[in-house]
Amino acid sequence: MRVYLARHGETTWNLAGRYQGRRESELSPLGVRQASALAGAMDAAAVGRVVSSPLLRCTATAQPTAERRHVPVEIDDRLIEIAHGTWEGRLRDELAANDPDRYRAWRHDPAHVQFEGGESVQDVLDRWRSFAAALAPQTPTLVTTHDAVVRVALVDATGRSLDAFWSVRVENGAYAVFDVVGPRWVLVDECVADHLGALRADVGSQAL
Repeated sequence: MRVYLARHGETTWNLAGRYQGRRESELSPLGVRQASALAGAMDAAAVGRVVSSPLLRCTATAQPTAERRHVPVEIDDRLIEIAHGTWEGRLRDELAANDPDRYRAWRHDPAHVQFEGGESVQDVLDRWRSFAAALAPQTPTLVTTHDAVVRVALVDATGRSLDAFWSVRVENGAYAVFDVVGPRWVLVDECVADHLGALRADVGSQAL
């Protein structure tokens, strides 16, 4: 069965270059339009189920699809973003200056970073594997989640180590495509963004 794994639309904190983690931030005007474009793509895919992280930026991204497909948005806490701990709410440039060792490690050796008061990438992978094993989709399904969760899912599906965390492509409002056969998640497409057209965000300036 086909599963579409989407990152939420652009948020106001994405625009500001601020780390979000478990904190809430709203979709930007662009993010709202991205959610609508995603809904159009999911309508064409005949999605019959929608599952989301509990955070507002994900449920707001999922809602247009759910409304068009006349299904509820199911919430699963295992899809929540990595807990950035003491980094949450702080600007990327500030952290690069004031926590340079951890920032450098996060950008170059993410598999071995433990955030103070937060999680590691391995923790996110463990949550993802638990979710993926339990989903058992019976209809084409949209899953809306966060950058770190999409990254670990892509790395895991292709048999790579978490050292490859930054090597995969993830964009706001775009989605990866998987075929789920029993326990196996087979990657079909890493990042589909054609539906966004001119609505693609500048992820290079975000605090990821």
